[in-house]
Amino acid sequence: EEPVLLAELKPGRPQRYDWKSSCETWSVAFSPDGAWFAWSQGHCVVKLIPWPLGEAELCKTSERKSRGGKAETWSRGAAKEKTLECGQIVWGLAFSAWPAAEDGDTDPACAVGLPCLVLATGLNDGQIKVWEVQTGHLLFSLLGHQDVVRDLSFAPNGSPILVSASRDKTLRVWDLSRDGRQVQVLSGHVQWVYCCSISPDCSMLCSAAGEKSALLWSMRSYTLIRRLEGHQSSVVSCDFSPDSALLVTASYDACVIMWDPYTGEQLRTLRHVPLYSMLDSSSEIHTSSLRSVCFSPEGLYLATVADDRLLRIWALELRSPVAFAPMTNGLCCMYFPHGGFIATGTRDGHVQFWTAPRVLSSLKHLCRKALRTFLTTYQVLALPIPRKLKEFLTYRTF
Repeated sequence: EEPVLLAELKPGRPQRYDWKSSCETWSVAFSPDGAWFAWSQGHCVVKLIPWPLGEAELCKTSERKSRGGKAETWSRGAAKEKTLECGQIVWGLAFSAWPAAEDGDTDPACAVGLPCLVLATGLNDGQIKVWEVQTGHLLFSLLGHQDVVRDLSFAPNGSPILVSASRDKTLRVWDLSRDGRQVQVLSGHVQWVYCCSISPDCSMLCSAAGEKSALLWSMRSYTLIRRLEGHQSSVVSCDFSPDSALLVTASYDACVIMWDPYTGEQLRTLRHVPLYSMLDSSSEIHTSSLRSVCFSPEGLYLATVADDRLLRIWALELRSPVAFAPMTNGLCCMYFPHGGFIATGTRDGHVQFWTAPRVLSSLKHLCRKALRTFLTTYQVLALPIPRKLKEFLTYRTF
């Protein structure tokens, strides 16, 4: 089933041409509970949008827009759309739930006794601004980077640890529970750092820069674990599977490599071959340089955006895409946390929402996912179980 375009959001201000990236959507983000959507639409602002409850509402939005009306179904209840004035062009976005403190004490920006949601924004001048979503209040301005903050990643376990990736060739680790104190500076890249991703079990960090290798770091000791070498051009995007057992990297070489992050082994390579029937006859193979890759919430699919004007969806165990959608100038993609939708950002500042395959995970996959959430590859290989079962649990039965 091919992805269907459900809705499209466009910047609410005239485009500016005094800066190359002033009208580009380099980052989109859903909150962990799926209640909010954020997009960096250029013009130094971020739009925070309450997310519709279901596909029916989203379809109504799309229908209303197609009839020339305004799409105003983006709010529900007391939640209202918000605009965050960041003062600088926004590149990176990341949500995190701010947990309530012990003994009934909570952060003053949060409702009493309830966790609140925060959004971190990476800016053109190297600042990171952290906002409280419900009120739109600025909580922190984190200073340290010397150039564009290109990407941000919160620890998925709800801890207040934030990692930032910058054009200053470093990654920095921040602790929001300590007033945004800088915990560590990770140096090792020699080019701009494009992307950072923390594994769901919070043990590893992957970073991608304008280099042929991605770097894998320990989130416990903040030391380099290994270099992942295999791409033929710059690695620009990376993502972990929901059980932390797999890591994917995307490169300008038009390939996605699937890795075992524990061993560094390459498990599979997905090659983006242009579909000439959907492209101009003048297009060449290098136009399929990748921009973004992400795992689906259940871990059975991947989505990729490339320069050949296609959104591709891949099944985990197949070497060819299972679905395509034509899109122009795609820069980033992200799955809705509960599945069923993909959001993509484009170079002209738009956001598009697409249907994605809905799948009921097999019992086998659910068991594998549950086990791999707390067992490393080495621990699986040490289990007294049949070899074929070990191969399945370590994703080596493709």
